[in-house]
Parts: sequence; C-alpha cells; structure tokens
Amino acid sequence: MEKINSNNRKNLFIVVSFLLWFPQFMYVPILSPYMESIGAKYTFIGIVLSSYGITQLICRLPIGIFSDIIKLRKPFMIFGMFASMSSCLIFLLTDSLAWILAARALAGVSAASWVAFTVLYPSYFTAEKVHRAMGSISFIVVLAQFLGMTFSGSIVSTWGWKAPFWIGVGFSLIGLILSFFIFEPKEGIDREPIKLKELAAVMREPVLLKVSLLSILAHSIIFSTMFGFTSNYALSIGFKAGELTFIVAAFMIPHAIATLFMGKYLVPQFGEWRSLRIAFLLASFFTLVIPFVQTKGLLLIVQGFSGFALGLIFPLLLGMSIEKIPLAKRATAMGAYQALYAVGIFAGPFFAGMFNSLLGVEAGFYFVGILGLFATVLIIIWSRNEVNAENFNKGKTVTEKA
Repeated sequence: MEKINSNNRKNLFIVVSFLLWFPQFMYVPILSPYMESIGAKYTFIGIVLSSYGITQLICRLPIGIFSDIIKLRKPFMIFGMFASMSSCLIFLLTDSLAWILAARALAGVSAASWVAFTVLYPSYFTAEKVHRAMGSISFIVVLAQFLGMTFSGSIVSTWGWKAPFWIGVGFSLIGLILSFFIFEPKEGIDREPIKLKELAAVMREPVLLKVSLLSILAHSIIFSTMFGFTSNYALSIGFKAGELTFIVAAFMIPHAIATLFMGKYLVPQFGEWRSLRIAFLLASFFTLVIPFVQTKGLLLIVQGFSGFALGLIFPLLLGMSIEKIPLAKRATAMGAYQALYAVGIFAGPFFAGMFNSLLGVEAGFYFVGILGLFATVLIIIWSRNEVNAENFNKGKTVTEKA
C-alpha cells in the first residue's frame, strides 16, 4: 500500500511539473510573430523576450533561499502554477503591448519556481536513486517544451493567435488545482539554509564563473533564435504559421538526441573542453548561416544541426558547473549557476531585438553567432590554461617525490 502511495505521489508530481512548462512553451514559437502582427517593433519584442530572463534572474535565488529558511517547497510550487496561469490569462485578455510585457515577465517568475520543484522531487527517492529522479524530471521538461512548441503553429493556423493562450490557461488551471495535492513530508527539509557567506565563496570559484559565462552566451543564442526570432525569419522566407511545427521538430528532436550523444561518445572521445569548443563552433556556424538561407528545406536542415550543437552544450555545462565544487556546496553552486545563466535569457533577446530593429531581422543572428565565436575563443584560452595548470601540478608532484 505504501508503495502504491509513493508511486501516486511521484506520478502526480510529474504531471504537475509537465503542466508548469507545457503552457509556457505552447506559445513560444508564435510569440514574436504575434507581437509583430499587432504592431510591435523588434526592439520591443526583444524587451518582452528578455523579460522572461530578467524575472528569473531576480527571483530564482531568493525563492531558493526563502524556501530553505521556511523549510517548505509546496507553497512556491503552487505560486508558480498560479503565476503561469495568470501569465497566459493576461496574454488572452489583452492586445496591449505593456500588458504583454507584464505577462511574459510573470512567466519568468513562474519558471523561477522550478527551484522548489527540483529540490522536493528527489526527497521522494532514496539517495542512490536521486540521479535517476533528476533524469526523469529533466526529461519531463524537455517533453513539455517539445510538445508545447510543436503544436503551437498548427493551433494558430487553425484557431487564431489567441488559441495557444486559451490552452495555456486551461492546462495551468488544472496544474494549479493538482499542485494543492502535492505531497510534502511533514518533518520539513533536513537542510541548512543557504548562507550569503557560502554563496559569495562559491561564486568566486574560477571554474563555476567560466562555465556560467559560457552558459550565458549559450542561452543568449538559443533564446534569440529558436525561442526568439527564428519564427519571424521563417515566416519571412515563406513558411506559414502552421508550418512552424516543422521548424520546432527539426530543432528539438536533434536537441534531445544530442544529450545522449554527448555523454556516451563526444566527451569520452575528446574531453570536456574540446567537446565544448566543437559544440560552440558548430552552434555559431549554423546560427551565422541562417540569414543566407532562403528555402524551407535548407532552413530545416540548418535548424537540425543548430539544435544538435546546442543540445551538446547545455548538459555539458551543467555537469561542469559543479564537478569541481565540494559536495557540501554543490546545491549552492547549482543555484548560483542557474541564476547567472538567466542573464543570457534576457541579454541575448534584448540586444538581438535592438539589432533587428536597426538592421533587419538577419542582424540578430549575426550578433548571437559572433557570441558563439567569442565563446569558442574563450574555451581555447581556458582549456590551454587548464592543461598548463595540470602539467605544472604534475611536475610539482614529481619534484616533491624526488
């Protein structure tokens, strides 16, 4: 009986997790074209897209700290579902650009509540199964993103621009109701709250800072392209709204496959830094060529390679962010890492939107493509420093033994 209850709790948690992300990504591919259709300029579209990252940057770490202090996660999960529903409702009820900005910013607040989800779910498992739990919850996020983004274009084509927001409100409402039934142990959380002193110490870790900067650049690329202006460009070369489904599938399927390829083949063959260099170089190249693509088929191919390259980057950076951090400080490091990469979620679309307004929609792809090249240069420099440091330490060890 206890096992059945345990499985039911896990299944409910998985469903609520899916319902947090599915509504938010239901409208992502059509958001930029929708705003353009009601008169928004590229600069403003960039501001709206970037607001999603700004509120995550502001809210993610405080939510984690305050959740630790009061030793509860569930209230923040309920709040996150409510914020998600409210965001979709605002999109649904108004065409005011100011309110659209508020709605997308509120979606970022909802996304920031994911901190509470990722801490409560592992508590359902024994220590040796925690990694499997995190793998399951990560898969749910990717599945929600993929399904939400895949059908948005065809839904708009059939029922109009507002249809994804109707669906988002409905799914968010269901998630909000179910979130009240999430199980949280009555004994609370057996963890000390994050201390600002510890946070400052972790933030000074050189590898964490390097990896966080690379993640900022990677998030700038993906949130300016696939989650930003790629849909606008696709429509400009002849895609219909209903055909945006193909753009999403071409990107997301290789994106998911790459996460498996990275751990099994790329890193064992080339090592972490060289794998990063290859992935960033590919991501940069396939971003820079987008403005030269004028046919539907070729754009789908480019999307596939771009999705695969970015799919290699994110899990690799995630692992590198904590692998050299002491075990006791890894939760703090992960919180800091997640807060820092949110800079890319708002900075990338913000500046890409400005360049698009000044120079045309192609300019944003050039901008983030160059960011990818900059990341590649940084990786080359840092990897050489790592090798030199390792050789120095080996030589020092040999000398000491002699």
